[in-house]
This record gives sequence, C-alpha cells and structure tokens, in this order.
Amino acid sequence: MVDPSDAMIWHGNSRELLARVADASVDLICTDPPYNLGGYSTGNIDMSWRKSFNNDVADWDHAFEPAEWLAEFRRVLKPTGTVFAFTSYNMLGRWHEVFDPVYDTFQFVVWHKTNPPPKLRRVGFLNSCELIVACWDKGHTWNFGRQRDMHNFIEAPICGGRERTKDPVHPTQKPLRVLRQLVEWGSNPGDLVLDPFMGVGSTGVAAVELGRRFIGMELDEGYVAAARRRMDDAVSRLVVDEAAPAV
Repeated sequence: MVDPSDAMIWHGNSRELLARVADASVDLICTDPPYNLGGYSTGNIDMSWRKSFNNDVADWDHAFEPAEWLAEFRRVLKPTGTVFAFTSYNMLGRWHEVFDPVYDTFQFVVWHKTNPPPKLRRVGFLNSCELIVACWDKGHTWNFGRQRDMHNFIEAPICGGRERTKDPVHPTQKPLRVLRQLVEWGSNPGDLVLDPFMGVGSTGVAAVELGRRFIGMELDEGYVAAARRRMDDAVSRLVVDEAAPAV
C-alpha cells in the first residue's frame, strides 16, 4: 500500500528547496525544465471556425541554464541514480556540454508524438518529436530485460482528454504514458523520484502509481494545487485497488 507521506509536494523556488534534499538520497531525477523557447513564440493562431490553436508558450519558458543545476543534481543523486530531463533541439548541446564530461554516459531518448499539433501554414516539419536527456554513472539502476526493449524511443500521444488538467491548463503537460516508462527504466519500487520542475505533478502521479516515493517542487501556486489534487486521486485509486478482493 502506498503511504501518502511518501509523496511530498513543496511549493517554492526549486533552487532554494533543493538544499533541503539530503546528499545522495535520490534514485531518479525525472523533470521537465524550461526549453528557452519564449523567444521563438509567435502567439496563438486565430481561426474563424474554431477556438484559437495554441502556438504560444508560458512566460516562464526562458532563461534556463543547465550548468546552474549540475552541482545540485550531482549532490542529491545516488551513484546508482539516473537523470531524465525533457528538452528541445535548441538546448541539447548545452546539456551535453555540461553534463557529458561529469557523467559516465550521456544519451537521449526521443518521444515521438503520434498526434502532434497541426502545422496550419505547412512550412516546416510537424513538431512530432521531443528529446529527453539521459545521464548516469556505472552501476546505475537500469530495468531492461530484452534487447528489443532498449531502444531510446517512446511513442505516445500528447497529453489530452481526461488526463489533461483544465484548471489551470499547463501548456507543456507531459503524458503519464511517457513518464511511467521513464520511471520504470530508471528506478525500482520504493525508490525516491525527484522532480524540481513539477508543473501539475505528472511525474509524481507516475511515481505513486508505480510504488515509488516522490518529491516534487513547483513555483506556481495554481500548478501546486492541481498537482496535490492529482496526487491525492492517484493514492486514492491505489488504496481502492489494493482493497479490492482478488478474483
């Protein structure tokens, strides 16, 4: 049974909150920091026949520098730990420049979106792939059984339907299907998963569902409230499932 106290949500600036995390206590950092795409945004696209297409980004999606987070990531992560961090094409080189020299392995995972937003003006490719930085040292936790499962490729639709938060809407909410895969790859039941850019708590929901402990950090008060609701719902579902009689 999952203990709700094993899922902690901290409201505040994660640069400051990370100091509360003990050295070498985290098994997996799985997070979605800013992509620094604010300067590329051209705003929403208005349509006469439906609501506007979302082509904007949040005002916080800028001024992220991977180098400023390396020391704290290394401090809190166990030697057997793994880092998974969503990023974009414009940031991958900066992640590699800083993290590759200090980790034994630096790779990346591709999330292929099966239903990317349409490219209405048909100039350029669809934004159908996102990148996930993957870093670890020798001896890290790595849950693979077969070679065919070891591809650095996850295929899943973008977050939508009942899973998508409505109040508030988070512009870059990641689907649980992708996060469950990352959590399964890089941790074991009972391990501690950390997300210092928690948003509406998707990493935490995946962690709870898979029997991991969780610490999430988020600056936006509305996102924190949404994350707490989602985490409470995830714990409640598990309690019900575990109480149900075996068939």
